[in-house]
Amino acid sequence: MGEKLRCTAIIMAAGKGKRMQTAVSKQFLPVCGKEILAWTVDVFEKSPLVDKILLMASADGKEDVQNLWNNYGWKKVAAVLEGGKERQNSVANGLAAVGKDTDIVLMHDGVRPFVTEEMIADSIAAAQEYGGAVIGVPAKDTIKVCSADGLAVETPDRSTLWQIQTPQTFQRNLIVNAYEKADKDGFLGTDDASVAEFAGHRVKVVMGSYRNIKITTKEDLVIAEAFLKEEGH
Repeated sequence: MGEKLRCTAIIMAAGKGKRMQTAVSKQFLPVCGKEILAWTVDVFEKSPLVDKILLMASADGKEDVQNLWNNYGWKKVAAVLEGGKERQNSVANGLAAVGKDTDIVLMHDGVRPFVTEEMIADSIAAAQEYGGAVIGVPAKDTIKVCSADGLAVETPDRSTLWQIQTPQTFQRNLIVNAYEKADKDGFLGTDDASVAEFAGHRVKVVMGSYRNIKITTKEDLVIAEAFLKEEGH
């Protein structure tokens, strides 16, 4: 048996939630009596594979995230850090705070509360083998590539399309170097995997779950509440 991998999770909680159209940022909205971010952090707190958690917050949301930490008494949370303008900037700020003793880094959306310990374990194992891994599910719907004026121009083969979720998990050195290259070259990706791909690294897609939704709209809140009630909450 080799030494246990040291794993740090960076959880993104810096979003404004404009699409939710609520006065409170979406990560602080309660579902079944508990804030969305709290449901999310609890999963990483319970995972025996995660050693440390860093929470990324907006400048005006840091106090709220800090209050959640105090209220729930999470033992693995090491710091609440300020995020950046874009998600990529927030991740870069988080990576700068990850210790060199960390082997694997997991990046996760604070508003994906239905991540499971199994997904965390599978993504860590795949990252150890391939360098990088993302959770995803095969696309159910036909996807169209459209022009600027809304006309369909291409229909990719659905069998090759996956909807990518989080966690997105990487060997620490690999993702730190990839983010440094992206910053140097002015590359802005849509997720961590695209940053790794830009740096020439391969990324393994690991089967996730259609339940692992990102709570973005009011409709998602209804779905999340239904899932939690089904689980007995």
